[in-house]
Amino acid sequence: MAQNATMEDFEALLDESFEIDTPTEGSVVKGKVIAVEAGQAIIDVGYKMEGRVDLKEFAEPGEEADIHPGDEVEVYLRAAENARGEAVISREMARREAAWDRLEKAYADENRVEGAIFGRVKGGFTVDLGGAVAFLPGSQVDVRPVRDAGPLMGLKQPFQILKMDRRRGNIVVSRRAILEESRAEQRAEVIANLAEGQNVDGVVKNITEYGAFVDLGGVDGLLHVTDMAWRRVNHPSEIVNIGETIKVQVIKINKETHRISLGLKQLQEDPWDFVQGKYPLGSVHTGRVTNITDYGAFVELEPGVEGLVHVSEMSWTKKNVHPGKIVSTSQEVEVMVLEVDMQKRRVSLGLKQTQRNPWEVFQEQFPVGTPVEGEVKNITEFGLFVGLEGDIDGMVHLSDITWEGRGEDAIGDFRKGDVVQAVVTEVDPEKERISLSIKALDNSFSEAVGGVKRGSIVTVEVTKIEDGGIEVEYEGAKSFIRRSDLSRDRAEQRPERFGVGDKIDARVTSVDPKTRRLGLSIKAREIAEEKEAVQQYGSSDSGASLGDILGAALKGDD
Repeated sequence: MAQNATMEDFEALLDESFEIDTPTEGSVVKGKVIAVEAGQAIIDVGYKMEGRVDLKEFAEPGEEADIHPGDEVEVYLRAAENARGEAVISREMARREAAWDRLEKAYADENRVEGAIFGRVKGGFTVDLGGAVAFLPGSQVDVRPVRDAGPLMGLKQPFQILKMDRRRGNIVVSRRAILEESRAEQRAEVIANLAEGQNVDGVVKNITEYGAFVDLGGVDGLLHVTDMAWRRVNHPSEIVNIGETIKVQVIKINKETHRISLGLKQLQEDPWDFVQGKYPLGSVHTGRVTNITDYGAFVELEPGVEGLVHVSEMSWTKKNVHPGKIVSTSQEVEVMVLEVDMQKRRVSLGLKQTQRNPWEVFQEQFPVGTPVEGEVKNITEFGLFVGLEGDIDGMVHLSDITWEGRGEDAIGDFRKGDVVQAVVTEVDPEKERISLSIKALDNSFSEAVGGVKRGSIVTVEVTKIEDGGIEVEYEGAKSFIRRSDLSRDRAEQRPERFGVGDKIDARVTSVDPKTRRLGLSIKAREIAEEKEAVQQYGSSDSGASLGDILGAALKGDD
């Protein structure tokens, strides 16, 4: 019985020793280096099993393998025996398994891991994380695009694990996250020491279309193009250069976004402090055109002070023309100050005000009644527009084209480009209007009635009989005597008692050169003759009858 018990104990101890000493395939085991030869290390992994591992599997990226006989190492047992009777082992796989355990813990705790970039692949780089290979996307290398990654190769540095999948053997890391975190800490420290209104030195790091980024010692501030100078700046490169050290003023700090706005012009004297004194209303100055828009042109009076010449203030005569056809960029022009708004920092300028109003000049040179000559520029339904001196137009209304016939018919005789003569009838400089008359050139009426005045007795010839009166002619000038003016006696106010060609005497009641009309009345002549007879031959108090008086007057005439 005792002997049987002893044998059972021995067998149990033997089985236990086999389980302890015999490594399991697919696991990490400890081994001892027994020799280093032919670029390989021979390792005893126990249970009389030996395997070979290339020395490069023991080397760190970019370094030589440091391993010697007697060193204890961990290897991965892939198979207990191969065709040569040796164990199939791998140092690299052992390191990978150990690294995965370590990296999974770091990923769960959101801790940084150390690694070295050792290769370049499509879209990024490969990183050795102490046995495990990770992928570093190109966008995660730095906070800014990296053109040359050479200095980063083989350099041990911290990384942040973004994603990992052990089953697929996939690890993605970021170097940028580490840099941003450290920059954020540094930025917070620098911002804490900054204050709005403070003047600081910085280095220009980058220039864009809208401004420049200035490094203030770990944190960047934006120097916007509008804060570089009081004058208009077309591009930031006119003021600053990359790498240049400049003094700037902190305008605004956003504590939440850590954005810093900087100013350069704030360190200079504001020219607007002296605008009202230097540019009073109505004063004329020479400026340079800096910008042209659809609504006008900007003129620089001095660096930092610009004014707008609105399109309506650019020319007396060119009303619907683009400002670019009147002035050009960089051209020096004389302008007048029309308005200054200190609150809005705006100056309104006038270009045409530096020149005389061409309508006033025309009025002086061509007063009313002066004949002028010009080219027909436009024909409208209400008249002709004629080009005159001073690049201005005058208008001949339909009613001023001809004395004979309708103006609507007469206007059809004119074409654009025709040179016509006319008389100035009105000039209004305020309304920028000139009225002309072509028919006023006809002096035949004035010549015909030159000696005729109101109250004169003239002999006219009947040319036409109408129901409302008779048409008569005096020295070629036509007139019309209304029925009520044909006689003092109502019974005699009959047009039919006259015949065409009859010569009759009539009194002139009006002379209108504008309408070329004589106002005539037979009735007025008869009344005037009666008054004259009464004065000469009697009165109502003498007892003489009107017939007696007229008879006496007629005898006196005889």
